[in-house]
Amino acid sequence: MYNRRVSKCDPRVQAYGDVDELTANLGMARAFATSPYVTEKLFSIQKDLIVLMGELATKTEDLERYKKDGFSVVSSTMTAKLDVLAKEIEGRDLKIRDWVIPGNNPVSAALDVARTVCRRAERQACNLHENQLLQNPEMIVYLNRLSDVLWLLARSVEAEAKQSGQQTVI
Repeated sequence: MYNRRVSKCDPRVQAYGDVDELTANLGMARAFATSPYVTEKLFSIQKDLIVLMGELATKTEDLERYKKDGFSVVSSTMTAKLDVLAKEIEGRDLKIRDWVIPGNNPVSAALDVARTVCRRAERQACNLHENQLLQNPEMIVYLNRLSDVLWLLARSVEAEAKQSGQQTVI
């Protein structure tokens, strides 16, 4: 943001690059999904990730200017939406009895890839925070909750596919 020049291997660039990759994987999951519930939730998450990416792309000394320019930052309200979504999915009483091996269907596989990229983005955000390059630790909390939600959503998609006879299980 604000025409700052940094190296391609700058930790901030790595962090928002990971979030960009996460957003793309969620787009793939959304493209494969047939459930309006899943597509709606993923689209909402993608919009929140744009907020997160913008904040990550802003150096700490430019953050006040960023906010004054009307850009949103990651908030506890965004994280709370993920908490509500996690409880919704858990309320479906998923029966998981064993270790999960990703790949039962394209949607859940894409969600599992997104989850692992989310964990990488979370680690990058932690690195920024530990090096005083991240003012808003809510980003770390948000990414942590999001990875949990993506795991739950993948299992929910698999359970729905299994109930409808569409799940491939080896």
